[in-house]
Amino acid sequence: MKRILTAWVWLMMLAALPAYGQSTGKKWTLQECIDYALQNNIQLKKSQIQRLSAEEDILQSKAELLPSMNASTSQNIVYRPFINAGKSTVANGYVQSSIDKVYYSGSYGVNANWTVWNGNRNKNTIKLNQLTAQQAQVDSVVIARSIEERIVQLYVQILYATEAIAVTKQSLETSKLNEQRGIVMVEVGKMSRADLAQLTAQRAQDEYNIVAAESNVKNYLFQLKQQLELTEATDFDIAIPTYADAQALEKIPSLSSVYLTALDNRPEIKSALLAIESSDISLDIARAGMSPTVSLSGGFSTNTTSMSNDNWGFQLKTNLDFAVGATLSIPILDNRQTKTAMNKARLQRDNYILDLKDKQKTLYNSIETFWIDATTNQSKFKAAKEATASQEASYELLSEQFRLGLKNIVELMTGKTNLVQAQQNELESKYLTILNIYMLKFYQRPLITNK
Repeated sequence: MKRILTAWVWLMMLAALPAYGQSTGKKWTLQECIDYALQNNIQLKKSQIQRLSAEEDILQSKAELLPSMNASTSQNIVYRPFINAGKSTVANGYVQSSIDKVYYSGSYGVNANWTVWNGNRNKNTIKLNQLTAQQAQVDSVVIARSIEERIVQLYVQILYATEAIAVTKQSLETSKLNEQRGIVMVEVGKMSRADLAQLTAQRAQDEYNIVAAESNVKNYLFQLKQQLELTEATDFDIAIPTYADAQALEKIPSLSSVYLTALDNRPEIKSALLAIESSDISLDIARAGMSPTVSLSGGFSTNTTSMSNDNWGFQLKTNLDFAVGATLSIPILDNRQTKTAMNKARLQRDNYILDLKDKQKTLYNSIETFWIDATTNQSKFKAAKEATASQEASYELLSEQFRLGLKNIVELMTGKTNLVQAQQNELESKYLTILNIYMLKFYQRPLITNK
């Protein structure tokens, strides 16, 4: 009895644990998807590491303005097999001579060096590293914006595909009703079995369309899950918000206003401008190769040896040397290194200018595409709403006439196809308009970089 009770307790405890791969019931909102992706995307994390590395370069270049100092010591054991002279000592009134073929020596020193002037290369290197860090930071924003854009597109595609399933299911119910009517009409002799077969085929086609539409939703959900870097075996689903028709009918911002704002706000444009600025500083650094270099040095050193009769401390004191000095280095011939560096810096600047123009052109093309799609689909949506209302009224009349035997099966099926197509056109134009208006506003978002 005790074993049975124990087993029952264990079963209850296991039942209380969530099953692996079981759906948690969580439905992700659009903002939750974006926030999660920005926190967990691997590519974005790598870009943040590059930014931190660039900031370390800034600290290093600032430290180059300060003097460098190092301490050194050298300990040596020397063997002289053919030494002629030795050392003599007096003990108990006798002179004793000895020759040491092996002796020990040591040296100690502290040295400092400071580059006073090198054509302003050190300060320009600091500026260049600061710009590189800013570029790395902006590049992180570029990646983040790209991730967000892709998530929004997938999210809206899921919303459209989900509503398309609802339309297809509504069409299926109508097909089932028509099929039932056809069965009754065949029984009373008002319809041939060939016409009934067409109604059955239409019902089967609607069932297939639902399966295909659900498969599309699953595929989009899978792609969205990949964007979020979700690898768990749990089910993934999104919250389905309600988008009113008014959101597809709101005023579309002008093409010029969006583009002019995006020129100031888009991170890829900011990155290209920083690249041009960094190339100017690279040219100044290369030009510093023609300037003299002035440096100061100083230090002290001492040494000891076992060949001396003096003790170690006395040798350290008497052999102590202090030295200071200045060095002036004037470049005369450097095998064209400076000129080559300057020319390559100018060529790099020209390349960055072309990159900027290319990104500006790409930006304008993207915005123009969104604007054209938004304008076109908004007009389509207005027309599609009227078309859907007209097709609904027409199909209701066709259905009634078909029931009374005034319309044939071909006319009924054509009317139903036209209705479904009108509903699909309305949905497609609605969500494409909402997506493209969102993207136009997305391109106007202020540039905010966070450390």
